[in-house]
Amino acid sequence: MTHASSLRHALADFGMDTITLAGPLAAKLDAMQAAGFTQVMLKANDLVGHAAGWQAAAREVRASGLRGTGFQVLRDFEGLSGHLHQYKVEIARTMLEMCAALGCDVLLACSSTSTHATQDLDAIARDLRKLAMLAIPHGIRIAYEGLSWGRTINEFTTAWDVVRRADCPNLGVCLDSFHILAANTPLDAIDHIDPAKIFLVQLSDFMWQATPTFEERMATARTYRVFPGEGVHTAQLVEMMLRLDALGYTGDYSFEVFNDDYVQMPLPFVAERARRSALWLGEDVLRRADPLPNQLRLRDRKAA
Repeated sequence: MTHASSLRHALADFGMDTITLAGPLAAKLDAMQAAGFTQVMLKANDLVGHAAGWQAAAREVRASGLRGTGFQVLRDFEGLSGHLHQYKVEIARTMLEMCAALGCDVLLACSSTSTHATQDLDAIARDLRKLAMLAIPHGIRIAYEGLSWGRTINEFTTAWDVVRRADCPNLGVCLDSFHILAANTPLDAIDHIDPAKIFLVQLSDFMWQATPTFEERMATARTYRVFPGEGVHTAQLVEMMLRLDALGYTGDYSFEVFNDDYVQMPLPFVAERARRSALWLGEDVLRRADPLPNQLRLRDRKAA
């Protein structure tokens, strides 16, 4: 394996989120590609904020050669009733249409923060099953994420519980290191998730220890996230990655880094920080660059 191919192999599992970078969509895509990434996590306003319209933005992404890791984010979908539920169903249909136009096969849905939503887990599971059924004609999987400030679902363990209750083949979970750390959920709970039902893993660290209050978590979520290896939770992130690898997870890792400083920096500066983080995780933590004999794992899901 040449040095260049070794680096590509180490980077292959990792992608950046457009929210980390400033500037127009095309410039973000170019910076990611120049840094060696082959995939990108996209958000709705990448499309609707495009000067030429959302279909033109979708064409731009497809022409870039970057694979869409996924599309985010459908908020506050589950647990509503009456006209509020119907409103959210229409929002979901539009999000699914945009996701399909991008060529993404994962739509991220995060747990509800709405005070109008029921706290009944079976009702939440029923709504998630409905969302997953809406996604089937598009060939899209729904990755459900438990926000650490969610009203009812605020840990990945509870998100996994309702996904199991829903029992739908294209419904799984998204694990986000920020929310896991912020909620102080024990990492050994990862061992109890079916790896085939983990549809996405989002990674970030932050600049101080896990924040206990809602207000502190919100402030940290928007301002002080950094790339893995740059914050104070390196040991926990490494443990999380190794547990996922031992579990048999073979999906994507996306850097979801909200940082007000980064969006004031030149794109190559931020993309290079992401590249260094990905290489550290790929080479030193997961040892992707120089796999040992008999430790290669077929990546069937990605090849499908």
